Amino acid sequence: MNKPAFIHGWSESFLVYKNRKVIAMLFLGFSAGLPLLLVFGTLSAWLRVEGVDKTTIGFVSWVALAYGIKFLWSPLVDRLSLPLLTHHLGQRRGWMLLAQVGVIVGLFNMSFSDPLTQLQLVVLFAVMTAFSSATQDICIDAWRIESLDEEYQGAMAGAYQLGYRLGMIVAGGGAFSLAHFFSWTVAYQFMAILMFIGVVTVLLVSEPEKHISEQDIAAEKKVIATVEKYHFVFNSLRRAQLWFLGAVVGPFADFFKRHGLFAIIILSFIMVFRISDITLGVMANPFYIDMGYTELEIGLVTKTVGPLVTIMGALLGGVMVMHYGTMRMLMTGAILVVFTNLLFAWLATLQADVIYLIMVVGADNLAAGIATTTFIAYLSALTNKAYTATQYALFSSIMLLLAKFVAGFSGVVVDATSYPVFFIYAAALGLPSILLILFLMQKEKQEMGYTPEAAQ
Repeated sequence: MNKPAFIHGWSESFLVYKNRKVIAMLFLGFSAGLPLLLVFGTLSAWLRVEGVDKTTIGFVSWVALAYGIKFLWSPLVDRLSLPLLTHHLGQRRGWMLLAQVGVIVGLFNMSFSDPLTQLQLVVLFAVMTAFSSATQDICIDAWRIESLDEEYQGAMAGAYQLGYRLGMIVAGGGAFSLAHFFSWTVAYQFMAILMFIGVVTVLLVSEPEKHISEQDIAAEKKVIATVEKYHFVFNSLRRAQLWFLGAVVGPFADFFKRHGLFAIIILSFIMVFRISDITLGVMANPFYIDMGYTELEIGLVTKTVGPLVTIMGALLGGVMVMHYGTMRMLMTGAILVVFTNLLFAWLATLQADVIYLIMVVGADNLAAGIATTTFIAYLSALTNKAYTATQYALFSSIMLLLAKFVAGFSGVVVDATSYPVFFIYAAALGLPSILLILFLMQKEKQEMGYTPEAAQ
C-alpha cells in the first residue's frame, strides 16, 4: 500500500503559519470575509429590524448568488489585462484592487438607502457589493494557490479562514454593536472604511509567478485545433473566439480530461457540501431576533464569541489536514456540520438564554471552521495552476450556486412550519455530502493502490 501524503509531524504542521505568504493570507482573508455578511446575514438582520417580512428577507438573500455564478466572469480575471493596473500591479493584484474599490462604493451607497422606502436601492447596491466581493474572491483564491505549493494549502486555507472570520466578526458583531449604539448607516459606512485594509495589503504583497507547463499549452492548442477543424471559428471573429476557447473551454476540458466521468461525482459533492449550513445561515439572525435576544446579545455572542471559536477550528483544521490528510477531515467536518445544525432545533425549543446560545453557536462555529478549511484545501488540490482563477471559481461557484438557491426558500419553510422543523430540515440537507465523501474516499484508496489484501 502506498504511503499517504499526510506525513508531516505536529511541530512542522504548526510552524507553517510563520511563512510570510501564509501571514499575508490573514489580511486578504479579512478583506474577503468583511463584505459577505453585509450582503447576507447582517443584511437579513437589518431588514428584519426595519420590519421587512421573513419571506422577502429570504428572497433578498439571493443577492449572494453572485458568489455562486462568479465562474461566468472568472476567465476575464484569469486572462484579461486591465489598463494601468495590470502593468503596475500584475494580473492578480490589479483585479483585486479594482474589486475592492467596487465593494467600498457599494457599501457606502447601501448605507444611504432606507430598507423600507428604498428596498430596491438597497438590493441594487447589495448586488454591486456582492459582485465586486465575488470578483475579489476569485483573485484572492488564485493568488493563494499560485503563491505556495499544494502541501501548504491547508495552512493557507487556515490563515485565510482566520482573516475571513475576523472580517465576519467585524461585519457581524461590530456592525450589530454600531447599529445598537448609533445606526445601521454608521455601521455600513464604517465597514466600507475598513475595506482599505485589503487595499493596503494588495499594494504590499508580491505578484506570484505563474508557470504554465508545455503539456497544458499543448492541450489548449489541441482544443483550439479541434474546433477550427470543424469550422466553428469565423475569420472575422477569430481572435476573440480563440481567446474564448483558451480562457473558457480550456479550463473545463482540462478538468474533465484529468478526472474523466468521475468528475461528475466530484462536482456533485462540491455542489452539496455547504447546502446545510448556508440554508441555516439565512434564518439564523431572524431566529435570534424572534427568540427575543437583543441586538447587543446577538452581536456579542453569535457574531463575536462564535467566530472566535471558528478561528480556532479553522487553524486547527489547517494543522489536521497536514497531519491526517484531506479526505478524513472532510468526513469529520461534514458529520460535525449535520450534528451542530440539529443543536439549533434543540435551542429553538428553549426559552432565550445566553448560556445555551453560547453553547450552540460555539459548537456550530467550531464545526464550520474545521469543515471550511478542509474544503478549501480540497478544492485547491483539484485546481490546475494553468487555469487557477477559472477552475477554482468554478468549484467555489458550484459550491454556492445550488446552496444559495435552496437557502432562498428558508423563510418559506419557517413560515410554513416552525423553527425546530426548519433546523432539522437544514441538517438533513447535509446527508448527501457524507455519502459522496464515501465515494471520494474509495476513489482515493484505489488511486493509492489500496486493496483489502494489501492492508493485511
